[in-house]
Amino acid sequence: MGEYKKPAPVPSIEAKPYWDALRQHRLLMQRCNGCRQYWFPPSTQCPNCLSTDFSWTPMSGRGKVFSYVVYHRVYHPGFANEVPYTVALVELEEGPRMISNIIGIAPDKVICDMPVEVVYEDIEGVATLPKFMPTSRPQR
Repeated sequence: MGEYKKPAPVPSIEAKPYWDALRQHRLLMQRCNGCRQYWFPPSTQCPNCLSTDFSWTPMSGRGKVFSYVVYHRVYHPGFANEVPYTVALVELEEGPRMISNIIGIAPDKVICDMPVEVVYEDIEGVATLPKFMPTSRPQR
């Protein structure tokens, strides 16, 4: 594999457990120990009740496409060989939404509410990125 030419994530201190778990091919998110809400992106307190008492909780990795856009233009040279590509807001079964790529399907075949499941892209020396692929598995 050659040099990674795309923008690399720069994890904040609050997000370090998230990025560390991704390296192990695990998807973790914060869950409030008070109101039991999940949230993403990582932060120092629950956005629902403002509690600072939370746990890093394993997620199923299953969800659905809430919304998406297909990029046909190259906004960064690192993506020149990938256009068109799909960027989606994925709603996980547990509730939080996260932005990621939909892979393994032509961009014109992506639809809202399509069931997806997380897959992990390991970028040596950089990070592990969560991406999503379509699944035929029924949603809860």
